[in-house]
Amino acid sequence: MTDATRAHDRIENEEVPGVSFVLNNALSKPVDAYVVDPGRESLRMDLLIHFHGPSYIPKRAAYDSRHPLIVAAVNLGSGSAVYENPFREESTFPRLIEMIRDSLSRKASTDVGISRVYLSSFSAGYGAVRAILKDHLSMVDGIVLLDGLHTDYVPSGRVLSQGGTLNTEKLQGFLEYARLATAGRKQFLVTHSEIFPGTYASTTETSDYLIDSLHLQRHPVLKWGPVGMQMLSETHQNGLTILGFAGNSAPDHVDHLHGLPAFLKRILDGEKAGDQNADQSVELRKRNRSPRAARP
Repeated sequence: MTDATRAHDRIENEEVPGVSFVLNNALSKPVDAYVVDPGRESLRMDLLIHFHGPSYIPKRAAYDSRHPLIVAAVNLGSGSAVYENPFREESTFPRLIEMIRDSLSRKASTDVGISRVYLSSFSAGYGAVRAILKDHLSMVDGIVLLDGLHTDYVPSGRVLSQGGTLNTEKLQGFLEYARLATAGRKQFLVTHSEIFPGTYASTTETSDYLIDSLHLQRHPVLKWGPVGMQMLSETHQNGLTILGFAGNSAPDHVDHLHGLPAFLKRILDGEKAGDQNADQSVELRKRNRSPRAARP
């Protein structure tokens, strides 16, 4: 299907300030990497690994965030399996992070440390995120899923309206991560369109599963989102945000990828707010323990 009603603005394929480099031996296909500001004084930076989609989009998202970020864009092909299979090997994810860190350290001629690790994925890229969460959930500080969270129907191909159910086993890692996010321990942002694939579960149905399992509620809204998207619903609790958008066409689907700068900034701002709240809590505890605070 096509759609000519919404704007469907697109990020231009333009170079952004910073340094780009390629890791040729990390995975089966080259990984495009980028650092916003390799000359900054701090030798510790955060890392964003993005799965599926042109590398210039996560690069732009990192640059626009004004956050000290290293970016690695992973493109392995079509279908969630090509992303999931390499990361089923437990050593793949930590090895990828170490290769990114080591390559940047050589370029900067000094040891570069990685503080936080964020994952973003578009469409089929969620397969890598699913595999990573199985073994390395604690290593991941924030996730952005862009219209890509699917599972099978049980029995295969039987939709919910015909008595089918979701294969929830494949969603357990995402549910566990969402639960941690509702407790404020992680940042997790999920977007979905109204696309209904038919042979496997839609992103609306999997989002409903997360919301229902956590005893949360969708709140209807009608407002503009990034790149001309139309937001229809929002669910938010602490570090978890689930956003529903109008549209069931291919351009509507691609909108979610080009909205990455806005969605990434949202979880980075949420992380920053969490840090500030933690700092305030520490300061409050210090005051409560002080002699002055103890006086009647």
